[in-house]
Amino acid sequence: MLSCFFCFTAAAASAETLVFTAIPDEDETKLVERFRGVADYLSEQLNVDVRYIPVKSYAAAVSAFRNNQVQLAWFGGLSGVQARRLVPGSEAIAQGVEDEAFETYFIANTNTGIEPAAELSALKDSLQGKTFTFGSKGSTSGRLMPEFYVRDTFGAKPDDFFSRVGFSGNHTRTLRLVEAGTYDVGALNFQVWEKELSDGNIDTDAVQVIWKTPHYPDYQWTIRGDVDERFGDGFKQRVTEALLNLDNPELLASFPRSGFIPASNADYEPIRKTAQEIGILD
Repeated sequence: MLSCFFCFTAAAASAETLVFTAIPDEDETKLVERFRGVADYLSEQLNVDVRYIPVKSYAAAVSAFRNNQVQLAWFGGLSGVQARRLVPGSEAIAQGVEDEAFETYFIANTNTGIEPAAELSALKDSLQGKTFTFGSKGSTSGRLMPEFYVRDTFGAKPDDFFSRVGFSGNHTRTLRLVEAGTYDVGALNFQVWEKELSDGNIDTDAVQVIWKTPHYPDYQWTIRGDVDERFGDGFKQRVTEALLNLDNPELLASFPRSGFIPASNADYEPIRKTAQEIGILD
């Protein structure tokens, strides 16, 4: 459910306010800093009031978009597919340069003795019976794609292959749980790993990457199809152009992305098909 703060703030926003949210895939403090910067940038570019509203879960982000409490959202691949199915006419309009070919990293606590491999199949004996954590249940990189590869490679559901399966809630927490040895193995967004590594926030004596998935499309900005009716003709195109032209190095680094490129709903058909295949979508 959406928090009371969220419901009150969204309801209080005027008709001229563009409200947006994002999936809570990292620590909240990082997200608030990042997206307040985006709100300031969009407000300046669009000449309208723009507000970022945090939510507590992936499902809450999708619900807010469905209920028109937000008109724009930074979704993962799966949450974007879910949201656009619920709001006919909504469109994926921009993705990060890195989102065109995204990856999930499987990481392991070094005490497990699991060594990195180029193929997941080579890790079957090492992984079977270990404890494993996904990120959020609605995450593309933290749940959908790693579960797909576990099922496809080992011919078993994660609950049947690992001794214990958990959901950490976000990528940063997955990293910390595996680093601490609370779980033997976990799956997370490669961008979070690389940024934490470059910032010196990973104990590489305690945790390491053991496998990288093939590429797939992931995060994207999705906008409701009725924004032109609310904000004026051409508004959706103006939002799109503003996102594609975002070049503030500090703001881009906070994502982290090197820039944004055009996206379309068709780009995420592989995600929709995968989600249907493993039973996450009808």
